[in-house]
Amino acid sequence: MGKASRKKQKVNLKVVGNRDADNYFEQQVSAGNYGKSTPSGRQFKKNLEARTENQELAMNMLRSKTFSYISGTWGTGKTFLAVAIGIELFKAGIVKKMVFTRPAVEAGEKIGFLPGDMKEKVDPYMQPLYDACLERMSGKELDGHMREKRIEICPVGFLRGRTLAGAYIVVDEAQNCTYTQLKMIYTRIGMGSKMVFTGDESQSDIPDSGYVEMLRRLKLLDGDAPNGHGLVQMTGKDIVRHPLLAETAHLL
Repeated sequence: MGKASRKKQKVNLKVVGNRDADNYFEQQVSAGNYGKSTPSGRQFKKNLEARTENQELAMNMLRSKTFSYISGTWGTGKTFLAVAIGIELFKAGIVKKMVFTRPAVEAGEKIGFLPGDMKEKVDPYMQPLYDACLERMSGKELDGHMREKRIEICPVGFLRGRTLAGAYIVVDEAQNCTYTQLKMIYTRIGMGSKMVFTGDESQSDIPDSGYVEMLRRLKLLDGDAPNGHGLVQMTGKDIVRHPLLAETAHLL
């Protein structure tokens, strides 16, 4: 591994709660060990590096806050970063399981009746979450964790009535949830867990999105958020999906 890949990163870990995670990552940052072996001897698939300043802020927030919110335009890596940091924490033994969820909302088109069991019916909606996971682990590894229920990928409705302790929870496409759904999800968190919301408030596929209302009520939009909460707002400058998207985003 070259010197550049071992460069130390400055991460703010002074947040109440999640002290095991804080202590572990503080040691790893000091030693420059991101991307090396975890305490259990497992290896991260590859180094995770921010490509923009806001991505770096988001990564630091995801590692240190209990509730994280990544908002903003498409193509900025919101889902990927949320999932990748979750896998990092999971492989380090900081959380016991991961729960990735998103609303099963059709983006304008009707896909009609889907045959098969419940998993086969909802999988098309969940595919972006599978794709993000497969950027950080093999398909065989993902299948094994899902069979053992260490990784769950499900629609938001499947979380109702549950308490998720020792878990890393990602709520993707939060702009397609109602406020009632988001409140239900928010209150599922248990001890030793982290929860992440990603959303693009300009791309809601439902008429009564509750995402901005949630941010407003938690005072995230005016910089007066409760302890353990953080928000990073992505902009067109953070688009990394394709260079032409970054050049033309302002036209759409």
